[in-house]
Amino acid sequence: MGRIDREDMLELTRRMTLKRNCFDRIAGAYLDEEGFIDGTFNKHFQKLSPKDQQANLDLAKAVLFAETNIQLKEYIFKESDQRPGSIWQLLMALKSCGLKNDAMLDVFYEEFGQRYQAEGGYAVYFFHGSYDVPLKASDKESLWESEEVYEFLICTVCPVNGDYEPGKPECGFLFPAFKDRSSDNCRINVFQADGKKFPLCALFIP
Repeated sequence: MGRIDREDMLELTRRMTLKRNCFDRIAGAYLDEEGFIDGTFNKHFQKLSPKDQQANLDLAKAVLFAETNIQLKEYIFKESDQRPGSIWQLLMALKSCGLKNDAMLDVFYEEFGQRYQAEGGYAVYFFHGSYDVPLKASDKESLWESEEVYEFLICTVCPVNGDYEPGKPECGFLFPAFKDRSSDNCRINVFQADGKKFPLCALFIP
């Protein structure tokens, strides 16, 4: 397990506003307490109403605003965790396709539903985004030039009511990790609201 730099997370959240939105796609699924899928959706983020965009931005930012190294922890994928057919490989593929492959998303939802223990119905929200990481001068002031494009996924898991309205995110993740202002495909940042048990880790790292 590594450590997360709080400033890295805050840098990402500054691109998660209506005016500086970094997301291009949102997808998700509604599941019952037994993990069976009740329905799915997949939309271009900019086609949502401003109200819905803001509501979903708040869900995504809950992961990054979490208390670093307590509610949000960094985990490392070992080489054996990156084998063909692994969750790591699926996440890499979902990132590469920008969440546009519904069949791959269904595989994730089904795998998630089999492993996640819930007390009621819940929703899995997926966000795909990209961030042109600016160079920084020696005085830490940002320069105009982009050092790299960080492409990433954020996932949040929220309880839902009968109208599929989400409550506060209970867990989620950021993949790949944003470490030292760069993408790290061998790491994932896992969020757990209560900061105690991290059941999602068993999904990624057997």
